[in-house]
Amino acid sequence: MSLDETKSRKPHDRLAKALNGDLAAVDALIRERMSSENAPRIPEVTAHLVDAGGKRVRPMLTLAAARMFGYDGVDHHRLAATVEFIHTATLLHDDVVDESEQRRGRPTANLLWDNKSSVLVGDYLFARSFKLMVETGSLRVLDILSDAAATIAEGEVLQLTAAANLATTEEVYLKVVRGKTAALFASACEVGGIIASASEAQIAALRVYGDALGIAFQIADDLLDYGGDTTATGKNLGDDFRERKLTLPVIKAIARADADERAFWGRTIEKGQQTDGDFDHALSLIANHETMAATRDEALGWSTRAKDALDVLPDHELRDMMRDLATYVVARIN
Repeated sequence: MSLDETKSRKPHDRLAKALNGDLAAVDALIRERMSSENAPRIPEVTAHLVDAGGKRVRPMLTLAAARMFGYDGVDHHRLAATVEFIHTATLLHDDVVDESEQRRGRPTANLLWDNKSSVLVGDYLFARSFKLMVETGSLRVLDILSDAAATIAEGEVLQLTAAANLATTEEVYLKVVRGKTAALFASACEVGGIIASASEAQIAALRVYGDALGIAFQIADDLLDYGGDTTATGKNLGDDFRERKLTLPVIKAIARADADERAFWGRTIEKGQQTDGDFDHALSLIANHETMAATRDEALGWSTRAKDALDVLPDHELRDMMRDLATYVVARIN
């Protein structure tokens, strides 16, 4: 493969290739720990998500952070599996809360089985994740990842209380995103540095990188719901609108709305009274106020912050791939 061809590959694909051996070990560990002799539905439901083609970005960040500092043990495999279990558990719970029917282009677990199975299997995966954390013997790692799990739950609850409330501000939106998305990105990076005995300044930089990357990723994801490729996102265009989610493009549009426009948002988002053509009208309002461009600028700003944080880390090909990943998550919305 030529140098140009290598550079043109998506950064998460290049990360996966560079970490191929580690990812194989993590995958084996995931399949070992998701098994259950007493409840066969647990591996069935878990496998449905694990085999759905997720990019495993979060566990790759843990592996990359550790390898960048020359770590050659096995605890980074345990931590990467932990991160993936936490992520998978939250997806199972999210789909129940959001009443979603599609995830990664496939029917959700709650649709194929039921809500009870999704919630209980998610609980099982959380328990498994804590077992893996403990096996590293690091109380600091346990503190960080257990705090991340609590923060994710806080973000989800905050989103529930802010949902369909036109008074929701950009500040509240950022708190939700930091909780439900960025917390796990930040922790995944941070624990990789800790297990590899990086300096405190480098560990802090890894956390800043993960936090900013997670925020940029979520803002970009919210933008894609109003103008993305459904085959690439695995979501139906307008899902967030139909689920009455107040994402950043809508929050900005509401802040700039006149009385008639605010009445539209009140009917469709607050009251949930949506009719044919409402999503198209929402798109026109967002376009009229240029909130897509303003939201994209914010995503780019967080991407830049993520890349700047990497400057104190060792000169390493994995660091370069992490920088490219921060560029890629917002390049999706061009």
